[in-house]
Amino acid sequence: MATMAAASSHLFYNNGISSKFNKSSITLKQSSFYHKNCRNFRTHLVVKASSSDNNDTKNGRKQVELVYNLDEKLNRLADEVDMNAGLSRLSLFSPCKINVFLRITNKRPDGFHDLASLFHVISLGDKIKFSLSPSKTTDRLSTNVPGIPLDERNLIIKALNLYRKKTGSDKFFWVHVDKKVPTGAGLGGGSSNAATALWAANQFSGCLATEQELQEWSGEIGSDVPFFFSNGAAYCTGRGEVVQDIPSPVPFDLPMVLIKPPEACSTAEVYKRFRLDVSSTADPLALLEKISKNGISQDVCINDLEPPAFEVLPSLKRLKQRIVAAGRGKYDAVFMSGSGSTIVGVGSADPPQFLYDEEDYKDVFLSEANFITRTENQWYQEPSSSNTTSFVDQSSYAA
Repeated sequence: MATMAAASSHLFYNNGISSKFNKSSITLKQSSFYHKNCRNFRTHLVVKASSSDNNDTKNGRKQVELVYNLDEKLNRLADEVDMNAGLSRLSLFSPCKINVFLRITNKRPDGFHDLASLFHVISLGDKIKFSLSPSKTTDRLSTNVPGIPLDERNLIIKALNLYRKKTGSDKFFWVHVDKKVPTGAGLGGGSSNAATALWAANQFSGCLATEQELQEWSGEIGSDVPFFFSNGAAYCTGRGEVVQDIPSPVPFDLPMVLIKPPEACSTAEVYKRFRLDVSSTADPLALLEKISKNGISQDVCINDLEPPAFEVLPSLKRLKQRIVAAGRGKYDAVFMSGSGSTIVGVGSADPPQFLYDEEDYKDVFLSEANFITRTENQWYQEPSSSNTTSFVDQSSYAA
């Protein structure tokens, strides 16, 4: 028993479990399940008594040798456990997007507008942690930012409810959002959260739905949600829900800076002031082709919602004008994303100095970013901290 106790003191685990003794060594198959649940396993020992001529034998004591014969058996057990063990926790990156150009092409009979836009995912995003809940009736949502609705008004809860409705899943979740993307910014942060929640729910349920089904269902939550099931770069039409994957037409190392004042633009108010008869007449497919051939430039970054957004928020127009002037040509293009109120400067990650110097801009949200995409059948991966940095983390998150 003393020998067994001494042997037990050598047990440890790190990305697997390794047991070391005088004459034997066992390494269990590396597995995330083993790493998290190694305490649940019992090792089976074969105890042999040895009668070798050593001091212990001469003194009337038997030497006990512990023989482990587990490799094959435990490897089979590992395979079986990993196949049958359900997912209990998942942490995912929820990136936002910008509209490199946004053309409004028509007003529909249902009151919505048809658009044609190059959507692209960027490296600024939220972190969302999902855990299975013991509840069979309610999801629980929390966040690091005050003012965010935590009930059915939140697109994450809408997405989880939609997934259960479509698949019959009975799984409910505890969800925590570490919010980095400001709301009311034209960056699709809420839509990305909804898409990420659908993806997560599907993982917890053993992928009952295909990616195409998730994309189709997500249009019931909001027009921008289906885009996030693309590869990260897409030409979007209709209300935004018609998504055509394209190879990214821009380099991933192209820097940009996001500049958002604390004031948000109401999408409804912006569209209410939009006038089709005075909007751009540029062919969106021609814009896409030009970007693919020559990259981003000011003449292709057309956003038809800028004029009405500047009516809603006149200070936003002044902000854009000042960024263009202060940039002195260091930005390839300066434009508004979505319905605002984020101004994007592509070509440099450096904000203009006046944003730091003047009291009027002390609450502006600033972040550098890059373009990113995702690999098929995998969700978006959080970039290294060197690629995405929030310069000013102020109060631009209120719903």
